[in-house]
Amino acid sequence: MPINAKDVDWVEEPPMNFWEATFLPAVVDGLRATGHHVTHFKPVTQMYPEVASDLPKHYRGVHRLNRDDAGRVKCVACMMCATACPARCIDIVAQEAPKDDPNWVDRDKFPKSFVIDELKCIYCGMCEEACPVDAIEMTHIYDLTGMTRQEMLFDKEKLLSVFDQTKDCGLDPVRTHKGKLGPASDFEQLPTLGPATQVRSDDRSAKSATPGVIK
Repeated sequence: MPINAKDVDWVEEPPMNFWEATFLPAVVDGLRATGHHVTHFKPVTQMYPEVASDLPKHYRGVHRLNRDDAGRVKCVACMMCATACPARCIDIVAQEAPKDDPNWVDRDKFPKSFVIDELKCIYCGMCEEACPVDAIEMTHIYDLTGMTRQEMLFDKEKLLSVFDQTKDCGLDPVRTHKGKLGPASDFEQLPTLGPATQVRSDDRSAKSATPGVIK
């Protein structure tokens, strides 16, 4: 569809005066800015690794698997983090919780194995956003090294050890204490939804209905 000529605003370049044509004002402004940087020099380079980096609170580093109050892994093997991961670096094998064990009566599954490939991870934080029970979180650990690719595969035991290492350091506190497992465990019963009536194709009044509501 062509653009209406009334909707186009033509902008003309303003004419340059004599001093602007010589570019002397621009040169003076550049020298003034350079002199300001020289006389007010403040280094911003951090001498790493001699000086530890001052990371922001929202920094996303190495993952961890949180424990609940009983010391168990919080993960319920719902596969939400693996589904949301754009790098496909999370591999989970679920296992049914033993019904005869009173320590596992509050959940149906738990991860038999939980592996994150830290070399594939892009540290986007989608996994912790998708987790309904706040089982997986990202920490401030950034100096991650390994001699082999196998060492960069963090299994469940290694991820739990990161939690034990960071939970009391002050930089990575446990972010929620809601429910036994997380915020999702606070829902005892979901609200019931009534059936929606179908709208006839010849019902023109549906156009005036409130958006998102079927009448």
